[in-house]
Amino acid sequence: MLSREDFIFTIGYDGPAAVIDGQAKRRYGSLSTKELAEKGLFRPAYSSAIWSNDPKDLEALIEIYNRISGSSLKPDSPLDRLFGVFPIKVSRSITL
Repeated sequence: MLSREDFIFTIGYDGPAAVIDGQAKRRYGSLSTKELAEKGLFRPAYSSAIWSNDPKDLEALIEIYNRISGSSLKPDSPLDRLFGVFPIKVSRSITL
């Protein structure tokens, strides 16, 4: 199973391995969901919200996204498609 930091900075998959953005992970890996969203890192922030499974994280992300983008997303919006994040099980990771 991937760590939180590996999951939120996964940029793709190579067969059974998640491909991790190592530079972003080192720079932003310790930030909370809200902090990631405030920096405009919405894909990692959404991944972090999924990882935490805390509705408050998702609400914070949506509020910040709507404020910055002028959108009116709701928690039941198709966020997986918007941010391109679909949780899958992988057996290993490759860090670039």
